[in-house]
Amino acid sequence: MTLAIHGGEPVRNSLLPYGRQWLDEDEIAAVVDTLKSPYITQGPKITEFESRVAEYVGAKHGIAFANGTAALHGACYAAGLGEGDEVITTPVTFAASANCALYMGASPVFVDIDNDTYNIDPQFVEKAITPKTKAIIPVDFTGQPVDAAPILEIAETHNLIVIEDAAHAIGASYKGRNVGSLSDMTMFSFHPVKHITTGEGGMIVTDSDEFAEKLRLFRAHGITKEHLSRDEGPWFYEMNDLGYNYRITDIQAALGLSQLAKLDQFVERRRQWVYFYNKAFSEMPEVTIPHQLPDTESSWHLYVLRLNLEYLSGGRREIFEALRAENIGVQVHYIPVHLHPYYHRLGYRKGLCPVAEDWYEEVISLPLFPKMTEADVDSVIAGVRKVLKHYRK
Repeated sequence: MTLAIHGGEPVRNSLLPYGRQWLDEDEIAAVVDTLKSPYITQGPKITEFESRVAEYVGAKHGIAFANGTAALHGACYAAGLGEGDEVITTPVTFAASANCALYMGASPVFVDIDNDTYNIDPQFVEKAITPKTKAIIPVDFTGQPVDAAPILEIAETHNLIVIEDAAHAIGASYKGRNVGSLSDMTMFSFHPVKHITTGEGGMIVTDSDEFAEKLRLFRAHGITKEHLSRDEGPWFYEMNDLGYNYRITDIQAALGLSQLAKLDQFVERRRQWVYFYNKAFSEMPEVTIPHQLPDTESSWHLYVLRLNLEYLSGGRREIFEALRAENIGVQVHYIPVHLHPYYHRLGYRKGLCPVAEDWYEEVISLPLFPKMTEADVDSVIAGVRKVLKHYRK
């Protein structure tokens, strides 16, 4: 069968993206109701959304932000990061996981990944700790929970704060506990390709009253009406620190509340499509399917196939472009952060994380989102089989 890139018929008539939101009349009605209410921002829907997310994951506090990056920035502020501090994190993530440390004047320290899970390897975390280390930012890459137990033990031993980047992992669990109930602070993202969306949005969940208070201060210009040092009248407020305007709106929170009610359904659909993918690809020597740690449940934000290039006559780029020509909207997640030009200018170099760098050359993300149909999944499987058959040695 001739590949579409060589003039053949593609397996699909239109492009299937790697991710997409699923909104229906429930979300439209929720947003319209809020638009008709007295509050479209700084109102009760935000508090309700925060409470419901915190309750869902089993945390005491939820603090919503304009986006996940802002939420990570807030977490670094609440953790007290500053000039000269070091933060250990993974290179296999979106840049925000490391940028948030830079925003506070701290330095990211990239350590390598586990070759099976693609998450940060705890043994490398331990070796990277110095007297300057202040925090660890592990990432639940693809929705696969990081191996939290050894990381939390390391953090306790060295008096470090753990800020878990769970942008991919709401709805996931680790050894019977929900992601969001494990670390000092956990960030969720509500971008449209994530499990639930508020358009743009993010949240930190935490059990710490101290962190929660700092996070709320930080997202609102550093201004508060709480615990005032003097009372000049009911209008009075104080700016106690240099914060940012990182607030979310009631419109977004209303959308998020409607989405949250469907989260379990969305995660179950993702797991169903992953089952079909695994069944189709597990016996193909040309690829390695994702690995899941025992006693964990991924929420499957991404499905990453690893190409076993020794069985293939083409490289990742050729296979990527061939799949795109078949209208399979594959993507690559992610370019290791330390390889970006900005980080190169900061002194980070290729060779720092060899496992992650080798991994990067061999991975492709397949479309995965709950609104996919079984026919969509079948077309992805057909496209991958068609392309790999052509490039098989």
